[in-house]
Amino acid sequence: MSKRPEVIAIVGPTASGKTALSVELAKAIGGEVINGDAMQVYKKLDIGTAKITVEEMDGVPHHLFDVKEPDEPFSVAEYQTAVRHWIKDIQDRGKTPIIAGGTGLYVQSVLYDFRFTEEAANLAVRERLEQELAEQGADALYAKLLSVDPAGAEKIHPNNHRRLVRALEIIEVTGKTKGAHEENAGHAPLYNHLLIGLEMDRDVLYERIDRRVDIMMDNGLFAEAKGLWDVGIRNVQSVQAIGYKELHQTIEGKLLLEEAIELIKKNTRHYAKRQMTYFRNKLEVDWFDAQLGTTEIIRGILTIVQDFEHGKRIR
Repeated sequence: MSKRPEVIAIVGPTASGKTALSVELAKAIGGEVINGDAMQVYKKLDIGTAKITVEEMDGVPHHLFDVKEPDEPFSVAEYQTAVRHWIKDIQDRGKTPIIAGGTGLYVQSVLYDFRFTEEAANLAVRERLEQELAEQGADALYAKLLSVDPAGAEKIHPNNHRRLVRALEIIEVTGKTKGAHEENAGHAPLYNHLLIGLEMDRDVLYERIDRRVDIMMDNGLFAEAKGLWDVGIRNVQSVQAIGYKELHQTIEGKLLLEEAIELIKKNTRHYAKRQMTYFRNKLEVDWFDAQLGTTEIIRGILTIVQDFEHGKRIR
């Protein structure tokens, strides 16, 4: 019986062409796109995150974009839950889920058996432990942790009160240490998936990054960043994204605009390098030269999909 990949993910460094490829692939195979970028979940962060426009979607359904206000936090555990929901929803409608984005940990957390201790939370337990900390001191709580989780205690300094309380909370809520809670997580694939990666010559990529930053500035990135600043969106998770944090330094008078633009380019180049390191070291990816062009890459992807259908590729 033929079987397509349950999930396809398109990864690669920023400015490599993931967005356009995901749309064309979705049209070719009957897919829907799920956001794989940590910052594109935020409303009002459009230009600086290179968020896809309605016109660029070209009728293809897209999910998990613009779901958070700029002042709200967003975690990888929350992302994992949301994307797995969308995968099931898309599959139930007979379509193929396509995750497209450059946040490697987020994509990996969905495709593999990642477990997060965020779920092991109990506010009442935490408040009681914090009260014990205030009354008995950190040494008493650290001794308590040593007695139930000596290996975990070795990784926590007694003065790191937040981690100390959190470690004891996890044990009390789950009956397991943090290490045991996460043991062997993140290695077993949960889906028969296909990971497609876009790569290109570093100098070419860096030129594309620099050019894209200039285009973002021409398209109003400074006004977008200032609009967030003016409504009090400052020093929160969303505006730590590259582009916004540098321009906010300009608004504060810490950087000239020209200096901020150069810093955006530099930080984006460094980010692209970190992305590629993550993808190559952490994920099993089928790589394509991004300069081949969308048509040629789609042809190559469809060949791999056929291998899945004929049972030649199982992951």
